[in-house]
Amino acid sequence: MDAKKFVVIRKRLNKTQKQMAHLLGTSIKAIHSYEQGWRSIPIHAERQIYFLLSRINGNTENQEPCWVKKKCPFEQKSQCPAWEFQAGDLCWFINGTICRGVVHKDWREKIKICKSCECFPLFFDFAKEDEQVVQQMSRKIIGSKMGE
Repeated sequence: MDAKKFVVIRKRLNKTQKQMAHLLGTSIKAIHSYEQGWRSIPIHAERQIYFLLSRINGNTENQEPCWVKKKCPFEQKSQCPAWEFQAGDLCWFINGTICRGVVHKDWREKIKICKSCECFPLFFDFAKEDEQVVQQMSRKIIGSKMGE
């Protein structure tokens, strides 16, 4: 996740920098650094952000579980934690799932594949209104750097 996307998601969650710091268990200074692009967003924070976003935007009641969408054979799904815990709407969040026939070594590797999967929630695709927020933030950042 890059700095621009972080800002967009924070705004979509309707959180101040201070509130976001509390949610992620970090400092306001860290949030500011993420948004300025001075520090990379830790993978555990990215994962939590996606989870929070999924809870406010997701309507998972009528969603087919991942194993149905992907037509996983019983032998595969019976070994998969998403099926074991009946969390087919959170397969992207759970480590150890068997996606494309492979258990991925960590969430950083897994999320790269999940982002191109039809099971990854559509609300994570950022709309044009979010792009406008990104452009506004970019102008503020550029303006503040020029005024230094």
